[in-house]
Amino acid sequence: MTIRSKAPLRLGLAGGGTDVSPYSDIYGGAILNATVDMFAYTTIEPTDDGKVVFYSPEKHLREEYSNAMEVDTDGYFILYKGVYNRIVKDFTHRPLSLRISSFVDVPAGSGMGTSSTLVVSLLGAFVEWLKLPLGEYDIARMAYDIERIDLGLAGGKQDQYAATFGGFNYMQFEGDNVIVNPLRIRERYQDELCHNLLLYYTDTSHVSADIIKEQQNNVRNRVGSSIESMHKMKEQAAQMKEALLKGEIDRIGDILDFGWTNKKQMAKNVSNPHIDNIYNVAKAAGASGGKISGAGGGGFMFFYCPGLTRHNVADALTSQFGGDVRRYEFTTEGLKTWTMGS
Repeated sequence: MTIRSKAPLRLGLAGGGTDVSPYSDIYGGAILNATVDMFAYTTIEPTDDGKVVFYSPEKHLREEYSNAMEVDTDGYFILYKGVYNRIVKDFTHRPLSLRISSFVDVPAGSGMGTSSTLVVSLLGAFVEWLKLPLGEYDIARMAYDIERIDLGLAGGKQDQYAATFGGFNYMQFEGDNVIVNPLRIRERYQDELCHNLLLYYTDTSHVSADIIKEQQNNVRNRVGSSIESMHKMKEQAAQMKEALLKGEIDRIGDILDFGWTNKKQMAKNVSNPHIDNIYNVAKAAGASGGKISGAGGGGFMFFYCPGLTRHNVADALTSQFGGDVRRYEFTTEGLKTWTMGS
């Protein structure tokens, strides 16, 4: 028997950072994101030898434990271990015997929610295998708790919910409460957005934790400029929702540009001279706005290119900075799981 799962990565279109505590606890946050056809995959192969084997086919790394009620959360497989420990603690109350592996369609640190999406994929495979009574909100919340509380990794709440629910969602965050509002966007509007929104990999990565910790400290220390920029990011999410639902797709470049200006005020390492240069070159080539995906510092960027300007923008970026433009489509589904064999 083989159990598999996949969860989609996301583009954070607006409101990024307002899902992070303590801002979301004090002021309430709002995010608009959409999932794309790039995934985190997990495979579980049950065994009967009493061993827990974590394996990465991408890195050719392997760790093995025997009769493990709990494994130390260090090393390469920290996310695997966090999920395994929570499943044993909350559900089986006994060691499991299995081989578990995963891979992701984009590199770590790319700004598309890879870590959280992987946690959702890992958790989904256990739900499928053990027939756990968890719905979408339960899975997303448990994934958040594993990553942020059990493992102490800094970050927000949007990625776990995006990966679990899939599609275009306007999410609201009020303390511990998360409300996912699926958006019924006409197909032609989605197609136009996909046609005009160019996804560019800068061939760099980032460590989001440092940026997020600075953002959190700015809120705790009541840094007015940073908090005000987060308020503007929340406004941006509402603007983006209105534009998508009304089909005012060419407004999106300006909305992204408005958000990028404010996002850079949230923490000092959101951008850097290299990223600013990429952004300026894209706009000079015809883009009307854009942003870096995720917390900032590196990874993917995307740009709204009205009319037929995407080709000029792509040529300008790749010729001056390298990297590459990635093909993608928006997806309507979130986490999927299935079992093969008896």
